Amino acid sequence: MEQEYDNTNRGVLFKNKRKEAGDKKPEYNGSLNVGGVEYFLDAWIKKSQAGETFMSVSVKRKDKQKDSAAPAKRPAPAGQPSDIVDFMDDSIPF
Repeated sequence: MEQEYDNTNRGVLFKNKRKEAGDKKPEYNGSLNVGGVEYFLDAWIKKSQAGETFMSVSVKRKDKQKDSAAPAKRPAPAGQPSDIVDFMDDSIPF
């Protein structure tokens, strides 16, 4: 029987297999759970001015990623219906 683990406040990083020489993709990517909220985690290997190697990380909320991928709705020009539903409104008495 498979045990279930509580991954709250834990994360994991994997070597990015899609990274190619010269691109700006992270060397590592994975996920992180903080207080029950899931995040994407990216990391780049860098060198400080003193010559020390360190990881620079980026964190993005997984649930916010879906919202930002949707295109922003542009407002209709003045004098035109904002969308088809308003245009086809049958409640107008004529």
